[in-house]
Amino acid sequence: MSGKIQGVHHIAIKPTAEQYEKTVDFYTRLLGMKIIRQWGDPERPCLMVSCGDNSCMEILGNDTELLPGGPLAHIAFATDRVDELVEVIRKEGYEITDEPKDADLNGLKIRIAFLYGPTHEHIELFWEKGE
Repeated sequence: MSGKIQGVHHIAIKPTAEQYEKTVDFYTRLLGMKIIRQWGDPERPCLMVSCGDNSCMEILGNDTELLPGGPLAHIAFATDRVDELVEVIRKEGYEITDEPKDADLNGLKIRIAFLYGPTHEHIELFWEKGE
């Protein structure tokens, strides 16, 4: 399976609605991370900030409570083999929570899928297909 994952695409955190602006301020103003993409609406804002290499941090707007596992929503691995990996993982008995699908992320064409890893960590397979 080597070579199928090209690195971490992004780490997603999901602060509460009350924590959202403070979280964005922390990563952008204090740490100097640049916003590279925004989407959503005022009730559920979302954005990605650059980590300085080819990876990002995704900050997802939330309602009122943290996720059961805390603010870490998922880890996304960059791969252009989303469908292939989902089938390999499914055959090993792991739960696929969201089947592979194409999406538009504010003009960026992507293909994604979600699954649970061996310690019930939520993993996204993420392929940036282009603008």
